[in-house]
Amino acid sequence: MKTALALLVLPLSLAAAAAVPPPTGQTITVAWRDKAPYHYVENGVEKGELLLRAQRVFAAAAIRALFVREPTKRIWANLQAGRPNYCSIGWYRLPEREADAQYSVPFHADPPQVVLVAADAVAAVAAHATLASLLADRRLTLGVADGVSYGAELDTLIARGAGQVQRRTVDPEVLMHMIGAGRFSYMFADVSDWDHWRQHDPAMKQVVRRDFPDMPPGLLRYIVCSKDVAPAVMARLNKAIDAAMPELAAARSRKR
Repeated sequence: MKTALALLVLPLSLAAAAAVPPPTGQTITVAWRDKAPYHYVENGVEKGELLLRAQRVFAAAAIRALFVREPTKRIWANLQAGRPNYCSIGWYRLPEREADAQYSVPFHADPPQVVLVAADAVAAVAAHATLASLLADRRLTLGVADGVSYGAELDTLIARGAGQVQRRTVDPEVLMHMIGAGRFSYMFADVSDWDHWRQHDPAMKQVVRRDFPDMPPGLLRYIVCSKDVAPAVMARLNKAIDAAMPELAAARSRKR
């Protein structure tokens, strides 16, 4: 089901609003998937840190935008099909996606993933001091959300691991519920996902979080847009993102 946000309705002060130029050009559809706590619906209200940030960024860039909620597969099918004037928020930059979309500058930085452990596997997982050791344990089963990337480095470690892997075509939050029900031994999760769902899902009371010293660094998230979005529009979008996230802009400058 699609829901549309009012065009550029933002919590700006009058002074800030006066400094933002009016939107220009064609309206760009900005799709977002249901992924609490970044962008989601609660009691009929659209919420989330990255959804609100994206609204502010598109407004500051003077880009006319219509925000809609769409499932992950539809978003990437639209990008692969070259749907015009189309963007989406909060995605990792992966080699296999480069041909389907153009990427903004970094929009958000994730912390490293954590391991969530089912109640009956806590002792077995605790016996491992490193992630490499855990992934080599053939007695344990890793639950993976099929079609979801955990980042190129962690995806590779999962593929090379000797342990059992069960893939399910579900969203990560559904997989967390399955961990709570003891369907798998453990899974990987975004810290923000875990912090949100352990407060909203009673099944999470049975789940234990573990951190590993050799977990790959957290990934950067980007705004992706169809190839037809003009370079000048992307430049305005990037400038607005850098203004909203100066620490990411500074980190990028240090690497040059």
